[in-house]
Amino acid sequence: MAEKKINGVLKQVLELGPTLAFFLIYLRIKDDSFTLGGISYSGFIVAALVFIPILLAAMAVLWHLTGRLSRMQVFTAVMVIFFGGLTAWFNDERFFKMKTTIVYGCMAGLLAIGLMRGQSWLQYVMAEMLPMQQEGWMRLTRRLTAMFVALAVANEFIWRTMSTETWVKLETFALPAALVLFLWWQIFALQGFLIDPEAEEPADPPAGG
Repeated sequence: MAEKKINGVLKQVLELGPTLAFFLIYLRIKDDSFTLGGISYSGFIVAALVFIPILLAAMAVLWHLTGRLSRMQVFTAVMVIFFGGLTAWFNDERFFKMKTTIVYGCMAGLLAIGLMRGQSWLQYVMAEMLPMQQEGWMRLTRRLTAMFVALAVANEFIWRTMSTETWVKLETFALPAALVLFLWWQIFALQGFLIDPEAEEPADPPAGG
């Protein structure tokens, strides 16, 4: 099914809104405790559980409006449900915090498998949006693999050494912002590999790695 176009602002709200909602809910109930079924849960765990239906509802609306969901969105939803369930079952917030590490780690692992096969799996996903020479895709894939590893390590360091409130703030804003800034930097750094669809021949690649 071809993807249907929707308003860009609405798309961003549906994609980023659930995470922001989790952040706001956590701030509101972070110091509270809730007793469910005779078990006391912290505000963080309750916010994490409320996040799950909010995320699924946003994804359902996005699928209804566009006709598709990315593999990354589906994978992230599965991780949220799985680790959210473990968090509630064991009443242990560490499972939900580890989710971010697992997501970034899996992305790094998938890209690394492609690199070991001499392929850029990013190219299969993004080639239509970003026409670029093969060498450019390989460089971007190597760098993004390293970035995902760095983000996974950063998340582990943050949740293991800092407060829950600090983790929530950094996981909600700092880590995604670091990834977005990194990708923008790479687009500019790899300009020499970009292909102009209107040009007869691609620009000469820059020297170096």
